[in-house]
Amino acid sequence: MVEDKKTITIDEIEYTEDQLTDKAKHCINQVSSLDQKIRNMGLNIEQMQVGRGAYLDMLRGSLQPEEVVN
Repeated sequence: MVEDKKTITIDEIEYTEDQLTDKAKHCINQVSSLDQKIRNMGLNIEQMQVGRGAYLDMLRGSLQPEEVVN
């Protein structure tokens, strides 16, 4: 049975795990972690923008003149 080696492509060159130094593996892990944080931050920004919009809508609603009851 042949074991599939994990490969990673960097600058259009494929490397197998055994070709990478410990420093290279560490850098790959850091880049992966940072990519995940960037994705999460994007979601957080989207949530904050939606929340901000909702609060602006509530503010605008509270500033509109109330109807005069006769």
